[in-house]
This record gives sequence, structure tokens and C-alpha cells, in this order.
Amino acid sequence: MYTILKTEGRAKRAMLETVHGTIQTPVFMNVGTAAAIKGAVSTEDLEQIGTQVQLSNTYHLHVRPGDRVIRQLGGLHKFMSWNRPILTDSGGFQVFSLASLRRITEEGVSFRSHVDGRKIFMGPEESMQIQSNLGSTIAMAFDECPSSMADRQYVENSVARTYRWLERCKKEMDRLNGLEDTVNRKQMLFGINQGAIYDDIRMEYARQISMLDCDGYAIGGLAVGESHEQMYHVLEQTVPCLPQDKPTYLMGVGTPANILEGVERGVDFFDCVYPTRNGRHGHLYTNDGRINLFNARYELDARPIEEGCGCPACRRYSRAYIRHLLKAGEMLGMRLCVLHNLYFYNKMMEEIRQALDEGRFASYKKAKLDRMQAGGEGNG
Repeated sequence: MYTILKTEGRAKRAMLETVHGTIQTPVFMNVGTAAAIKGAVSTEDLEQIGTQVQLSNTYHLHVRPGDRVIRQLGGLHKFMSWNRPILTDSGGFQVFSLASLRRITEEGVSFRSHVDGRKIFMGPEESMQIQSNLGSTIAMAFDECPSSMADRQYVENSVARTYRWLERCKKEMDRLNGLEDTVNRKQMLFGINQGAIYDDIRMEYARQISMLDCDGYAIGGLAVGESHEQMYHVLEQTVPCLPQDKPTYLMGVGTPANILEGVERGVDFFDCVYPTRNGRHGHLYTNDGRINLFNARYELDARPIEEGCGCPACRRYSRAYIRHLLKAGEMLGMRLCVLHNLYFYNKMMEEIRQALDEGRFASYKKAKLDRMQAGGEGNG
């Protein structure tokens, strides 16, 4: 059950009750694509830095180790030793971005695995069956993610097919949740809004999928080539056309600034690889902007990554030491940087929720953005 606790403009402070616990929103989902956060981050680490939801990927887990293997081991929660919510992406984006020699039909997509080249077919039913085997808390509908710059006719045809696929996803999910031996019989299904940067297509499609009464709705196909201004415009036009009594998820976005702008436009859920990917390369988020620990200026810097930060890296280690680890190729360096960035994101979401609770989100957002843009050596 989704309950809105407070609003400020279009921004929502809410909670989503699930079989694996209650999610306080707005929330950032930490991305563990192959059932692990890249950077040697453990389940205990994630619990300690305030992670509410992990995201894993249907396509990657289907290819390796195999969803049937995970089902035999009791489902993804037991496999990962994680007892909080998990959202599984349907695999659609990866099928269209990673797989080679793909062929799209009304039934689904035929393609070759990017790991070993074997032929795979995935359609709405297959995606639901894989996600049911994984037993995630929230399953995502199987969709096509057209380029944000694709021509109008292609996008119209793609969205129409994705709608038919969503109908099939919902039917199959209902069937699977009715089986006695299903790993998670209370698995939720989120539909996905597509439409590139065409306002009218996005808005009409949002109205259409709203009628299908999914457990939540995502906005996909953004942050894939369009400008930030175009993305924000799409959100402004599309979010009001989705059910306000259901959670809204902006897929694959983004920077701290993107998240603040998304919250202002009514988004509840976010995910992005930025904090982990940037962390592994020594790029760290702070309230005074982003810093690159590989820069020589940090060689003798005995301060933590950020003064006052409560993450495991900042509580104990200096910038100089972590820089040394990174330059020496020591995995501990990557691990500490990833932990810091994920803590920063989780802490920022906690601050956003508190600001919404107290009716001061607008002033919080302005102060946060002003400070981040004024300081540091990089503000991305």
C-alpha cells in the first residue's frame, strides 16, 4: 500500500508498504546489477549506510548464474542475504543496449547473450517468469526503450507495442502470483512510460497505462542523450498524467541535482550507477561539489573526504590514504570511495524526506544546489 504523508507543490513524501518492509520515499535505490554492488560492498555495509532498496537486473541474472539457480536457492533475497526490498529491472533496457543481433517481433526479442553469444528469447511472459523466479519485491514490466532522439513514427509504433506487452506482463504476473510454489506471491508490478521526448506521446501513454492499475509507474527512456532541460520538461508534462496515488519511479537518473529536480516534479524512486561507477574511479560527491582523489593536491591531505560525514571511509581514513590506495590499485580504495558515495546519496534522500516532513523542501533544494555548485572541482 502506498500512502502520501506530505506534499509540497508536486513533491511527495510517502511510504510504500511491501512484503519485505516499508520503503520511505523519496528513495534512491542502490544498484547491484548482478546481485552485488560493484566495489566489494557487502550486505552488512549496505545496511549500515542506510540502504532501503537494492536494484538488480533480470537480464544479467538470467544470463549468469541463471534465474532457475537462484530460485532453487530460495530466491534473490536469500541468495544475496538481503531482507529488505529489491526491485528487479525487466531486462528490456539491457536487451536493447547490450545484446547484439537482436530482432524485435510482437512476441518479444530474440538476441545473443553479451557473455557467451548464445541465443536467447525474451518477451513479456519470459521476463515475468524470470523475475518471479528471482522473487524480487517489485518487478518491472518488459518494454522497449527507444532512443530519446528516435523519429516520431518509430516511437509511436514502439510505445503501442510496449502497451500490449504491459497487458501481457500483468496477465502473466497475476498467473504466477496465484501459483502455490511461487517464491514471492506478493510480487508487485510497475508499468513503464516511454515516448522519447514527444510530450503528447508520453502524456497519452501515461493515461493509457494508468488504466491498467499497476502497483506503480516508472518513467523510462530518459538520461539517454537528451539535455537535462528536456528531461525536466518531460517530467513536468508526464508525471501529472500518472496516478498520484501510486509511486512514480524515474529510471536510471541521476546526479544529485537531477534527483532534487525530480523530487520537485513528483518522483518517488530513483536509481543510477553514478555513485558506484564514479566512486571506483576516485570521483567523490560532497556537499561542496565533486572531487577527484587522483589529483595531486590530495597527496598530503590528512582530512577525511568530507568533514562531518558519518560514512565508514570518512570516520577513519584520510584523503591522502585513500588516494594512495587508488593509485596502488588496492581494492580497499575503491570500496571506501563507493561506500562514501552511496552514503552521500542515502543521506541526501534522508535530508530530502526530512525537509518535506517539515515543509521546507524548496529552501533545502536551493541551499543544497547553491552549495554544491559553488564549491569543489567538479559539480556533475
